[in-house]
Amino acid sequence: MWTIKFIPEAIKDLKKIDNSIKHQVLVGINKVSKNPLPKTEGGYGNPLGNIRGNDLAGFFKIKYRGIGIRVVYILRRNEKEMIIVVTSARANNKSYKEAQKRKFKYKTDF
Repeated sequence: MWTIKFIPEAIKDLKKIDNSIKHQVLVGINKVSKNPLPKTEGGYGNPLGNIRGNDLAGFFKIKYRGIGIRVVYILRRNEKEMIIVVTSARANNKSYKEAQKRKFKYKTDF
């Protein structure tokens, strides 16, 4: 199992989510953390690339059907860490726009 870490902004995102939905989000993150690698490597990871002008190569997403939430994460393979970058609504690509902003803020060095 990989270690799960949240950047500070992702923790704030999570706090804004309704408690009943928050539980589903955390269950999903825990499930994916068992093997967050890309599906091409046998994991659960859904790789992101260029999403409507947001260059998110190296990032992965967790989709939650029916609740409109996306979790965006990046991996530190050597440390076996899954870094949660965004937990927010998927409407209007909000989660991907936030991931792009945070990528530049941290220069992907989470």
